[in-house]
Amino acid sequence: MDDLSQYLKLIYYLFPLLFILVYWKITTKKQHSNRQQLETAKAEGLSEPASLHPVIDETKCLACKACVSACPEDKVLGIIDNKAQLINASHCIGHGACQQACPFHAITLVFGTATRGVDIPFVEPNFETNVPGIYIAGELGGMGLIKNAIEQGRQAAQNIIKSLSKSKNESLLDVIIVGAGPAGFSATLTAHEKNIRYRTIEQESFGGTVYKFPRGKIVMTSPVNLSIVGKQKLKETTKEALLSFWERVKTDTGVKIHTSEVLESVDQISQGFKVKTNKGEYQSQNVLLCLGRRGTPRKLGVPGEDLSKVVYQLIDPEQFLNKHVLVVGGGDSALEAALSIAEQPGTTVTLSYRSGAFSRAKPKNRERIEQAEKNDKITVLFNSNVKEITDSEVTINKDGESISIPNNDVIISAGGILPTGFLKTLGIEIETKHGKA
Repeated sequence: MDDLSQYLKLIYYLFPLLFILVYWKITTKKQHSNRQQLETAKAEGLSEPASLHPVIDETKCLACKACVSACPEDKVLGIIDNKAQLINASHCIGHGACQQACPFHAITLVFGTATRGVDIPFVEPNFETNVPGIYIAGELGGMGLIKNAIEQGRQAAQNIIKSLSKSKNESLLDVIIVGAGPAGFSATLTAHEKNIRYRTIEQESFGGTVYKFPRGKIVMTSPVNLSIVGKQKLKETTKEALLSFWERVKTDTGVKIHTSEVLESVDQISQGFKVKTNKGEYQSQNVLLCLGRRGTPRKLGVPGEDLSKVVYQLIDPEQFLNKHVLVVGGGDSALEAALSIAEQPGTTVTLSYRSGAFSRAKPKNRERIEQAEKNDKITVLFNSNVKEITDSEVTINKDGESISIPNNDVIISAGGILPTGFLKTLGIEIETKHGKA
C-alpha cells in the first residue's frame, strides 16, 4: 500500500513536469520556426511594412498570443524570445485587430519605419484636415483596408453633419464627396440617410479603386457596417461580388453618384468652398476627399508610352485573349494582373521588374508567380527596364543586354504619385512619418 501511495505521489508530481516539458518543446519549436520566417523575410527584402502596421512594446508584451490569434492575415505576427514580433511585415495590411486584442496595451499602430517614410496628410481624429471644412477619409489618409475605409467614410460624414450650420442659400451644398470607392460610397450613404445636401463625384467608375482590381480578386474577408443597410456579413468576397452588392445598395437606396466627373479645383469662399469639376461649379460648406493614394499613375518615361496599347490598370483579362502582353511592376497589382492574363487561352505574358525580387508582393502571389513560371505560363525578367515601346514589340534592357520581344499590349503597374501637390495647393499639411502613429 505504501508503495502504491508513493507511486501515485510520483505520478502526481511528474505529470505537471511532463506537461511543462512538452509545452516548452512545442513553444521552442514554434519560436524557432518564427525566427526562420523573420530571417527569410529579411533576406528577401520583405521586412518593410507597406502601410499602417503594429509596433510592439517589449516591456509590456507578455507573449499571450492574443495579437497572433486576432490577426486575420496568415503568419504576420509570431512569438520570438517570448515576445510578439512582426515576422512577415510585407503581409501586414493594417487591420488593427492586433492592437484591439492586446490585453496589455503593448501595441501601437504606426506609419512608416526608421528607414522608409510614408507621406500622410494631417488629419484630426474627426477626419478634418488643418484646413477647416476639408476632410479626408480612407486610402488617402493611409487607411487602405476596405473595411476600415468604409468605417472612416461613415464616421467622417457623421462628423461633418454635426458641424453643419443652417443656411438659407439653397444652392449651397452641405458637402461634396470626392471619390466613390469604399470610403466615398460609405460617406454618401450616411449623407443620404441624414437627408443633407450632398454631391458625390467620381472621376472614373463607381467603386473607385475596387473597380480597378483584377477580376476575381478577394477584396473583403470580414463584416462591415453601412449606413441605411446596416451590418453586412461579407466573407471571402470577390471584387465582382462586392461591386454587385454596392450596385444593389445604390439602386435600392436611391443615392446619387456622379461618375466621369473630374475634380479640377477647390477654392475657399465666405460660406465654405467653390468646387470646380469638368462638368460644373458648386458651392459647399464642406469637402470630403476620399481619393486613392495612387493619384496619377507613375509613368516610365520611355518612347512609345503614349501608344493606345499602353494602359495603367487591368479591368478585364479576357480582352488580352491570344495576345503578347507585357506587365511592368513588382507589386501585388502587377503580379495579379500577370496571373489573370496568363489564364486566358493563347496569351504569352512577360513580367518585367526593375529589382531582383518581388519585395512588396504578398507571399501567396509570389508563390503563384513561381508556379506559373515553372509551368511556362509567365516569363519573369528581374533586373530589367523597358527602353522602348513600338506598335509590334517592346525593347527591354536586362542585366545590360537589350532584348526585343513581340508585343500587342502593355500594362504598367508601377504605382502612383500621391496627389501631394494638389493637397498642398489646398493648404493641407503633409507629414512624412517614420514609425509614428
